[in-house]
Amino acid sequence: MENKPSVSEAEIVQDLYQKTFGEKPGSIEKLPDSGSDRKYFRLSGSSVTVIGAYNKDLKENEAFISFTRSFHSFGLPVPEMIAEDLRNHCYLISDLGDLTLFSSLTSLRENTSVFPVRIIELYKEVLRILIKFQILGGNKVDFSKSYPRHAFDRQSMLWDLNYFKYYFLKLVHLPFDEQALEEDFNTFTTFLLQADPDYFMYRDFQSRNIMLVNDKPYFIDYQGGRKGPLQYDVASLLYDAKADLPQEVREQLLGFYLDAMVQYLPGMRRKFLHFYPGFILIRILQALGAYGYRGYYQQKRHFLKSIPYAINNLRNLRNLWLEGKFGVELPAVYAVLDKLILDPIYTQPPAPPHNERGKSIIPDPISQISNPLTLIVTINSFSYKKGIPADPTENGGGFVFDCRALPNPGRYEEFKQLNGMDQQVIDFLGKEDAVASFLQNACSLVDQSVSDYLERDFQHLSVSFGCTGGQHRSVYCAEKMKEYLERKYKIVIRLNHTNLS
Repeated sequence: MENKPSVSEAEIVQDLYQKTFGEKPGSIEKLPDSGSDRKYFRLSGSSVTVIGAYNKDLKENEAFISFTRSFHSFGLPVPEMIAEDLRNHCYLISDLGDLTLFSSLTSLRENTSVFPVRIIELYKEVLRILIKFQILGGNKVDFSKSYPRHAFDRQSMLWDLNYFKYYFLKLVHLPFDEQALEEDFNTFTTFLLQADPDYFMYRDFQSRNIMLVNDKPYFIDYQGGRKGPLQYDVASLLYDAKADLPQEVREQLLGFYLDAMVQYLPGMRRKFLHFYPGFILIRILQALGAYGYRGYYQQKRHFLKSIPYAINNLRNLRNLWLEGKFGVELPAVYAVLDKLILDPIYTQPPAPPHNERGKSIIPDPISQISNPLTLIVTINSFSYKKGIPADPTENGGGFVFDCRALPNPGRYEEFKQLNGMDQQVIDFLGKEDAVASFLQNACSLVDQSVSDYLERDFQHLSVSFGCTGGQHRSVYCAEKMKEYLERKYKIVIRLNHTNLS
């Protein structure tokens, strides 16, 4: 049989089928893999054909099952939940066939230069149903089942932006100012968080996740759903990279959505449009991170075909930031995007190096940044005159080391205009036994916590070094702590010198 499935996974879903229908399936077919680690099978018996899903991620399974049952109760077109066996990581749903909105779009566009009217009508129907998902879902689904976050909050946004930074920018070797980019990411998330967040956000609302059954749309792959703004899913659908909708069609469909939306939410049009470009941007950046991760790091090369489409989508947004109409100023982000858009080398980056067995030898640039269990250590230098930096994470704080008892280079005229990253200051402090002893003790304390946090799957630790001006001793010690942790651990380290201009 073509596409023969893994025996162990096939046997598990086959067993659930037999328990549910009282017979073994006459045939079982493994469906093609997608961008996730979930495995899907088509199981056919004497009277019924179903889809069996196998997924080791229990919380993701619980989210999908909970949302499916809620949507069914609202009368929304989603697959029927037939059976589940969470202990064995599987469930059965109704078979919606193989025809997606994307495949129908591709087929209808092959022999015409005019965008098919039938596809526009299908997209309008999809958008009409999306509003029901957003509003009914926002009011009634159990968001406690959402995974990995219950809402599209600051942490979710920063994961997406760092996904882009580490799995796209670094893998295509596009130069950028990391500190300036991080500052823009924080500014960007603060802006986006002002949008009304009280709706169901489907998260991966794109043409491959919309099935067509008897020419009517049905919806799948909403297990990443969470509470969030309206704009994100509209941007996901209309700026779906490989669907490559013409810009005039996007504008037409956006107008249709807005007219339908205000029937439920009068007065929302202006607010929606104010934040909409920002959500287009964060969705495109998240998608580029996914293409880089799947295509370059995991070597699933077909994902790289979407990169030129995504970059072209950025090109369509460029006038908004050039004319100051984007709603928020992000100079470091815009500088990176200009390089990406204007230099054709980034649409087809070089293939990653391989060893003699053909396996990619690119190291993971961030060690599972998209995984909420990754330990992120934030190291700050600061001035006590300005105050100890706040820790915005759920960890609520960490180590604060007072460097003011150490020898102070700032008292000497030749060092006053320098900082702890300048070689003269490094040489000065590196000769002091008191500084070496201080750092040894600090590293020992932090080392104990990092080891423990990794074992317990903690997500955040902050380490701050303060001195009088936040310029010499604290900066030097923060840099040395970063070097120490980088040598010893495979973790994410964010370094912030809060009082350096």
